[in-house]
Amino acid sequence: MKIEIESLTKRIPGTGDFISIDYNKCNNCERCLIICVMNLWRKKDGKIHIINDYKSKCLECAACYQVCEAEAIKFRYPTGGTGIIFEKG
Repeated sequence: MKIEIESLTKRIPGTGDFISIDYNKCNNCERCLIICVMNLWRKKDGKIHIINDYKSKCLECAACYQVCEAEAIKFRYPTGGTGIIFEKG
């Protein structure tokens, strides 16, 4: 069964970038690739990166930030009143 996240959420624009990666700290452990339920992380040319349109798909759960032992992922919740709003469930 596929869950259509768009039918369960609403996005308020204006979040700005709220996830970034410090490539000087990243050790390519791939934990972020494994933990992200929305599949927003990729490995390309030997480097981990987040997809360009992550702001429109991210659930803002901060799981990637929590599992990054190298502390390479920087996460902040979007500015108040912006970001994802769960409408059902």
